Amino acid sequence: MLKFFAVALLFVLNLSALTLQKAEIYSDQNISGWMMSEKLDGVRAYWDGKKLLSRQGQAINAPDWFTQKLPPFELDGELWTKRGDFENIQSIVMDKTPKPEWSKIKYMIFEAPHAEGNFSKRLEQVQKYIQEQKLIHVAIIEQKICKDKKELDNYFQSVITHGGEGVVIKDGSKAYFEGRSDSVLKVKLAEDMEAKVIGYKNGSGKFTGMMGSLQVELEDGTQFFIGSGLSNAIRANPPKIGEMVSFKYFGFTKNGKPKFASYM
Repeated sequence: MLKFFAVALLFVLNLSALTLQKAEIYSDQNISGWMMSEKLDGVRAYWDGKKLLSRQGQAINAPDWFTQKLPPFELDGELWTKRGDFENIQSIVMDKTPKPEWSKIKYMIFEAPHAEGNFSKRLEQVQKYIQEQKLIHVAIIEQKICKDKKELDNYFQSVITHGGEGVVIKDGSKAYFEGRSDSVLKVKLAEDMEAKVIGYKNGSGKFTGMMGSLQVELEDGTQFFIGSGLSNAIRANPPKIGEMVSFKYFGFTKNGKPKFASYM
């Protein structure tokens, strides 16, 4: 009986774990001829052909009209409205009860997991389906061919100047793959990471009576506090113990802690 329970538990855990593509950091690699696109600051969403899931494998409670015409094949993308609107997007799409504001959300696609062919062929399949079904809330993130580092730098500066988060560059010749790879790179002013909430520090001054900062832990056990980037709404109703949160940072200290960590 105990052995059966262990196997069943392992099966459940495997179901909740998604192995999606993850980008490495760009550091002057040769990216001539690669595809580049804006890195949207939305909520990542994976469509498995039947359900819309977060990158942690949790169900996203989208309204029926949003998902009923999505394809029978997989999609990977961002739930997005506009630049600089992450907190609002998160409040809409992560609510257990779908809000009317879902009408403002678009599903911006950057990959078709496990589809055949190179990157362009995979996206062509998605575009064909979008046109056939006349889906107005689904679109492919614009992809550009990158000639060289100078063109990448100019594109990156344009994105940042207009309030964007960064750029993703991808070797478009490759078949689909899972996990982290140097065939997908991200270019950002700041890096981002996830950590688990393990505690809180009470606020003071204008934040008296609210949460002052989040105590979090990385996968390797490193613990630290995040006190910036927190809105009053988050301070009044902080993430629960055990929940995963995203934060941006600028490198690491000599003790291995993220520098200038800011809640996302």
